[in-house]
This record gives sequence, structure tokens and C-alpha cells, in this order.
Amino acid sequence: MLDSLKSFVRELTFGDSGDKTFAEDDKRLAAAALLFHLIDIDGVIEESESEKLRQILQQRYELTDKETTELINIARQRDEEAVDLYGFTSILKRTTDETERLAIVEMMWEIVYADGQVHEFEDNTIWRVAELLGVSTRDRMTLRHKVAKTAPEMDELD
Repeated sequence: MLDSLKSFVRELTFGDSGDKTFAEDDKRLAAAALLFHLIDIDGVIEESESEKLRQILQQRYELTDKETTELINIARQRDEEAVDLYGFTSILKRTTDETERLAIVEMMWEIVYADGQVHEFEDNTIWRVAELLGVSTRDRMTLRHKVAKTAPEMDELD
């Protein structure tokens, strides 16, 4: 009875049943929060960035449309609550190997290149995240150039 009441209050208060697909320490959630942070950092969330975020998460983690929407919504909330990036990167550092960490940095570059501009805050954020994940400057820049080759014409910081 008490559990039913708690569930009812949670649904009324938070709009969910508590049956989350993504736990607090889920590496997919940590990566999605970093990616969301990246699209929001310049103060404008472009449609191209939102679409790229959805595409990347859905393909990389083999999610349904519903799961992808849930992941993005939770990631947005976690990013808004976060005081720094360390909480996300520490989860990723503990739960991923080097190949996965490189893939996360690559996903970040894909998000940055989605709107046709590399904002200095975006570039700086990727640098900081890469450092926290233990991704070398060389690997970070190699991934940047790899993604840039496939990106449409754009204004770029160098």
C-alpha cells in the first residue's frame, strides 16, 4: 500500500512511474548528458544539433525512439543539475575502455560539427572532457579532423 502511494505521488510530482531505463551511473546517461551539455553550451540549441544528438544516441546505443527520448530528457535534467563535468566523466572513466572513451569524444565532435559552426565554448568543453577521460591531445585532434572531413562547409576555430 505504501509503495503504491509513493508511486502515485512520484507520478504526480515528476510525471514518471520510477521505472527508468537508465540508472544514475549508466554510461549511456553520462555520455548523453555530456553531449546535451555540448549542444546547450553556446546558449542556442539548433535543430541540427538536436537531430544529430538523437541520431547518435539511437545508433550508438541501439535504442528505440521511446528510449532515445527518455535518455535525452533525463540527460537534459542531469546536465541542468550538474555543477561540473566531473560527475559524468568519472562514470565514463570507470565504466568504459579506451575505445569507448575515444568514441565519446568522436560523438562530441559530431555534435559540434552538426550546426556548421565550432563555437569556442564547444571546443573548450571537448578539450576538458577529453582530458578528464584520459584521451590524448593527439587522439582528440585526430578525431576532430576525421569528423571535419565528413562535415558540411562551416565556420571553424583553429
